[in-house]
Amino acid sequence: LDREAERNFVDAKKLGLEGMDITSYIDNHMDMANVLRTTMPNFDGGYVMCGLTGSGEMFSMRDPWGIRPAFYYQNDEFVAVASERPVLQTTFDLECDDIKELQPGNALLVNRSGEVRMERILEQRGDSACSFERIYFSRGSDRDIYRERKRLGELLVPQVLDAIDGDINHTVFSFIPNTAEVAYYGLLSGFKKCLNRQKVQQIQQLDHEPTDEELHAILDTYVRSEKVAIKDIKLRTFITEGNSRNDLASHVYDITYGCIEPGVDNLVVIDDSIVRGTTLKESILRILDRLHPKKIVVVSSAPQIRYPDYYGIDMPCLEEFCVFRATIELIRERGMNDLLQRVYEACKLELLKPKSMMRNCVRDIYKPFTAEEINRKVVDMLRPEGLKTPVELVFQSIDGLHEAIPDHHGDWYFTGKYPTPGGTKLCNQAFVNFIDRQK
Repeated sequence: LDREAERNFVDAKKLGLEGMDITSYIDNHMDMANVLRTTMPNFDGGYVMCGLTGSGEMFSMRDPWGIRPAFYYQNDEFVAVASERPVLQTTFDLECDDIKELQPGNALLVNRSGEVRMERILEQRGDSACSFERIYFSRGSDRDIYRERKRLGELLVPQVLDAIDGDINHTVFSFIPNTAEVAYYGLLSGFKKCLNRQKVQQIQQLDHEPTDEELHAILDTYVRSEKVAIKDIKLRTFITEGNSRNDLASHVYDITYGCIEPGVDNLVVIDDSIVRGTTLKESILRILDRLHPKKIVVVSSAPQIRYPDYYGIDMPCLEEFCVFRATIELIRERGMNDLLQRVYEACKLELLKPKSMMRNCVRDIYKPFTAEEINRKVVDMLRPEGLKTPVELVFQSIDGLHEAIPDHHGDWYFTGKYPTPGGTKLCNQAFVNFIDRQK
């Protein structure tokens, strides 16, 4: 900003201006595009950087990888920028298509006279819009996010069908927490389609003209859904400090009694994601067990979260993730501690290189294990003492994630493929820190 003011000061002097005329000239000729082009090239990470200068310019710039979202609307009277499209729709009574997306590396600029323009500040460096934003953090009321979350649920049908041994008739479906509700509708929709295919086959296999009673016996079968657990919306464990999270998690939910047949019905509950597993262990599995289901199947509409985030979502430590902890347990149980040491040494060597040349060595710890092996170990770790009901975990696949959310390729939480060199560096450092804390 100082350099831009100095540039205008020199121009004003060349024009022979003096005193307050120079000040006015500087105010009227400040160009935030110049400021951003000299400031932003070395920033690493996800951001939508917004500001207002003393001379009256407003700017809003999105990172060149497109990691964090930004939407804007402008008319003759105002311009507004937000991270979520429904906020603008509701506030200004707009249609979805009235709102535009701020493109990666671009800046929306408004000068002190109210003139609005778009400037490309940096060339786009990647196509890494955050998929976890779509799964969990963004409002489900967005037109596209609603469809994506439903699709995430629907794509889980084959895996859930395997978990319940195909017994739809003796399975009750529900969701925990409220943010998983849209994925739950997608899961139900998928099972209704599955059940309808079964009904068609049953009718086609009849060797006679069916009676009304026979048809009703087939057609009246339905997908059973119940509001099994009720969450206190005042309590949010994801954003609670670690010391109080466990205690809070045990008080978040209450159960709806009598909604399943004990010992007969499977209970399938879908969650949007399973991060730490704290609420599962301290609350959800305990209260679901009170219903005495034949089996509990916990379904995550997101894949296994294996890696930290450094782009705006507070998940910086590897040991926070139940999937990481389960993998470490498997390594130790199988006498593979040399793998931990090799990865530790590899991470330290990577940290000596320039950021742009680093690879994410933490990915190596997951290679010896299948997702199913890790799932079973997560269940073992999260199973509360005294729980007798069989429990199975089902996670979304990476392929399912990409199919449901095709335009948001930022999947580093699940794959470890960070869009920027800084993310890779910090993940390697996180593993070194983890091992150092174990010593």
